[in-house]
Formats: sequence, structure tokens, C-alpha cells
Amino acid sequence: MTKIAEEAVPDPNSEERISNSNRKPLAFHMSFMALVIMVLIVSLDATALSVAIAVIAHELHGTTLEAFWASISFMLAVVIIQPVHTSLSNVLGRKTPLYASFLMLFIGSIVFAIAHSMSILILGRVLQGLGAGGLDVLSEVILADMTTLKERPLYLGLFVVPMAAGCIFGPIMGGLFSEHLDWRWIGWVNLPVAAVGFLLVLFFLKLKSIPLTPREKMVRVDWIGIALYSVGCTLFVLPVTWAGQMYPWKSWMTILPLILGTIILAVFAWYESRPMEPMFPYRIFRKRTATATLIAGTLHGAVTYPSILYTLLFFQAIFLQSPLKSAISLMPYACSSMVFSVIAAVAVELVRKYRLFILVTWVSTAVGAGLIALWNPSSSLAVKTVFQILLGIGTGALFSILMIPIQACVDVDDMGIAAGILVSFRLFGGLVGLSMSAAVFHNVFEKKIVMVKGLPEVAADLQDVREAVGFIPQLRNLSVSSPALAEIVNAYRQALIAVFLMLAGFGAIGFLLSFFIEEITLEKEELGRQQFVDQG
Repeated sequence: MTKIAEEAVPDPNSEERISNSNRKPLAFHMSFMALVIMVLIVSLDATALSVAIAVIAHELHGTTLEAFWASISFMLAVVIIQPVHTSLSNVLGRKTPLYASFLMLFIGSIVFAIAHSMSILILGRVLQGLGAGGLDVLSEVILADMTTLKERPLYLGLFVVPMAAGCIFGPIMGGLFSEHLDWRWIGWVNLPVAAVGFLLVLFFLKLKSIPLTPREKMVRVDWIGIALYSVGCTLFVLPVTWAGQMYPWKSWMTILPLILGTIILAVFAWYESRPMEPMFPYRIFRKRTATATLIAGTLHGAVTYPSILYTLLFFQAIFLQSPLKSAISLMPYACSSMVFSVIAAVAVELVRKYRLFILVTWVSTAVGAGLIALWNPSSSLAVKTVFQILLGIGTGALFSILMIPIQACVDVDDMGIAAGILVSFRLFGGLVGLSMSAAVFHNVFEKKIVMVKGLPEVAADLQDVREAVGFIPQLRNLSVSSPALAEIVNAYRQALIAVFLMLAGFGAIGFLLSFFIEEITLEKEELGRQQFVDQG
């Protein structure tokens, strides 16, 4: 099978494919700013609702089940749509799915902001996820188009700044809007920010087009693969998400769709050797470094997203902080993540090697998660801060560093799709990690709460483990004796300890896996076939 780059695009002269990194036109910088805004929007949308969902569910008379779906629907949509956007952009060009993503985000944000029922709000979150998923993955793909591998480490580091900023300000923004203004502004605030990003893309982002007719492009799209993946992934991730929340793991409502999803994804994997432009090209997975990096990216997501959520819950359940204060308490984690993502990228830029940095960051990740498991109600501010910083150093640096080996080990025309696949694997890992964390949390909490002697009537809801997380905001004002409250808080603490020990284990596996990632030269100066075009 011949690559599209060989079939449709004659190999240009080397002079045309070498980027002069010392002279970037204004359009390049404006386009990079558009990508930064796209990343910021996704990060804000992914985190803002976490501290506002209780207020929203109360105002819209939502059930615990509806609140659960409102919280998880965004990430479900993101996980399912990202590989689709990556595949389509590789055949149709980047701009078509990018414009569609902006449109879906606009529509989803409006639907969310005007919702007067939980069902409409959930619909808005799904539409937002479909749009945000495209913006997230295409930002990484287009960055690979715009920059050479030689200059890319620094830009990857800068990319994590808006991602971390969203993690910092998203929960704070959600808390401020829900407690002091109106939660609907979580949706409305997207519109002007997204509009700026869209206009920058429209006027400044010029990429080399694929010289195929619309009909030829449509023929090349992996339609069957997209259908198989979308159905299989949906059937697989839904039961993984609701297991332990809506239905037990042993329920047929969990097992049946999980088995069906696994079968369909297996058929999809078998089929992917056939299309002209597969969603997941076999040629990428045949490379040891690429495969190891993708598994590492999955583990990175499985640590990062649960660690953010359960650190917030640690502050609320163990230190009895409000959602807004817990978001502020998370700043050492978020700030260290942002700072060290840039530092790690600059270090790779200077040293021109990445393998040692990957190993060190996994150690920091595992140690940081393991130390957070030692927190208790009397932990000092210094202990809470330092342990968060250790975890943030690891998870933040991995955002920028893991993108380097997977692009270094593939052909220049595959760098964009390789970047997109890694982003998809990371988000999928995040979803699986959240599900596994929830299962561990609920199993341990269920065992510990029954050991509380004489559970007070006001805390009777905790006998249903599914209400454990939703009950956390009430702990601060619970009218019970100090010993009874201490026992309840300890049940939460034991469950959170188990979660962070599991995350530390993921970090240890990531460290061992990194020995399979090879050190490959970063001195490539070629640009891909959808490279940035200077119109000036």
C-alpha cells in the first residue's frame, strides 16, 4: 500500500520542505496564538463544571444520575470524536474538521447556557465535547504541520501553558460563576474566546492544501473504520464509565455492551490494514518507540485526570474545604505542571535528548502520587504544597515530552496523525483511569463506612456508596459529634489513599515502559505535506 503523500503529492524540492525557524512571519505567530486559544478553551470546559455541578443539579432539579451524565458526557464525546477528526483532517485537510469543531462548540455552549432541564444541559455538554475534542486534537496536529521536529520541543512546552492555565482557572471560574454569579456563564464565556480563536484561524492559518478533488478525498476517507470505531468505542466506554455508578460491574448492563464493544473494536483493528487512509495506520504501530509512547500516553492520562479530580476531593472531604477553596488549593499542582512542562521542553531543546527526562518525570509522578496518599487532616500546608508540586512536575512535563519520541520515530508526513493518535490515547487513558479510580474509591469506601459505629441519621445517605461523592459538600456543615465526623472523614481518606496508591502504581509502570522508548535524533528540519504557508 502506497502512502497518499507518494500517490497524490510529488516529493517537493528539499528547499521547499526546510523551514527557516529563525524568521517566522506574523501569520505564523497569530496562527500559533489561535492554537493556544483552542487548547485553553478545551481545558476550561473540561474542568469548570466539576465544582459547579452540585449547584446546577440543585437548580435544575436533577437527579444524581443526571448529574453523573452531565459530568462525564463531555469527556465521552471528546474520547470518541478525536480519532475521527484526526483521520478526516489527514484526508480532507485540517481546516474542514477545524471549522466544524468551532461550530459544534458554539452550538453546544449556547445549548448549555440556555438549558432549563438536565437533559438539555447534557445535550449541550455532548455538543461541546464533540467540538472541544476536535479543537484539542487538531491543535496538536496543526502544530506538527507548522513546525519542524528540530524546533518543536519549545512549542510543545508553550502549548502546555494554556492547558495548565485552564486547569487552574477552570475550577475557580466554575466556583465563582456558580456561587456568586450564574453557572450559565460557564457556557457563555466560551463564545467570545472561541470567536477570537476562530477569526485568527480564518485570517492567518494558511496550510498547504491536498491536491485532490473533493470526490477523490471522499473516496479515501476510512468511512467503515470510522463507523466501526465510533460504535465500538461508544459501547466500550459507556459501561466502563457507568460501572459502579449506575450498574454494578457484574450486571449484564455493564458486561454485555463491554463485550460487544470489545468485539467491534477487534474487528476494527483487523479492518484497519485495508483502507487507503486508515484511522490508525499500522505503519505507526509497527515501530517500538511509537507503541511504547502510546501506551505511556495512555498511562499518563490515567494518572493526570484522576489525580486532578481526587486531589480536589481530598481537599473537600478530608480538609473540609469549599469547592472554590479546594480549586485554589490545587494551584501548586497546576502551577508546577505548567512551569515544568515548559522547563522540560526547553531542556530537551537545549540537550537534544528526551529519554532521560521521560524516566525522571515518571519517577516524580509515581513518588508525588504515593506521597499524597500520606495526607491526613493534620497535614501542614508545606506537606500539601510540596507533594502536589512533585506530582505536577511529572504529569506536566510528560504533556510536552511524550509528544517528541512518537513524532521523531515516524515519517514527516505521519507526524500530524501520530500526534493526534497520542492525544486520543491520552484522553482514553484518562477516561479509563477515572473509571478505575471511581471503582477503587467506591469499593474501599463501602467497606470502611459500614465500620462506622452508629452512623448518624443525617449521614444515612452514605449507606448507598453511589452517594459518597455527592455528599462531600455537606460534610463541612454536618451536625454530628466530632468523633462521628472523624470516622466518616477517615472512611473517605482510606478510599482516597487507595486511589492515589493505584495512580502511583501507574506511574511506576510508566517508568518501566519508558525503557522501551528509543533515543532518536531531533535534527529533522522537514515539514509535512500540509505545512504552514506564508502568504506575506
